[in-house]
Amino acid sequence: MEYIIDDFKLSAESFLSLAQKVWPGDYNIEKTQKALGSTINITAYEGKRLVGCIRILTDGYYFGTITELLILPEFQKQGIGSRLLNLAKENTPTYLYFGAQPGLEEFYEKNGCRKSLQSYEISKR
Repeated sequence: MEYIIDDFKLSAESFLSLAQKVWPGDYNIEKTQKALGSTINITAYEGKRLVGCIRILTDGYYFGTITELLILPEFQKQGIGSRLLNLAKENTPTYLYFGAQPGLEEFYEKNGCRKSLQSYEISKR
């Protein structure tokens, strides 16, 4: 497995191929490319195939958040998510605050994350 810190070559096409297998949805390729340009992207490749990605959105000083941690279903439970999370911890300029999908709390806790603030959302109309 090859891991790339701040993968500047990550394309929207590759990312969306991964995202569609984990979180199927109707994604805009141009908006996705812009979003990828606004985050620190840490990726995992098997050969040339993107199998995992964690994205960090940060202002570089006060605040950082993990926007998502995605691993192809057939590559889950192989340590890739843990490695990406640890690389995020090692390469973020700030504390990281993030929400966890229900049922995944144990994964984050076993990787040294601790519960912090309660999260809320404001839906865009």
